[in-house]
Amino acid sequence: MNDKNKEHPRQRPIEQHTTAAWANIEKLKEISNVSIPSDVQVGNAKEWVDSNQK
Repeated sequence: MNDKNKEHPRQRPIEQHTTAAWANIEKLKEISNVSIPSDVQVGNAKEWVDSNQK
């Protein structure tokens, strides 16, 4: 077996998905099942993006 084809061991993800805007789903669109976050979560996400811009 070639060493180049071996998978790397799984590492812990860096992202914190529990604080993502889609973590607290308010409702789902009927046909597409797209999650719609609450207005509070959208505001929190915007604040985070605004404060973490480079």
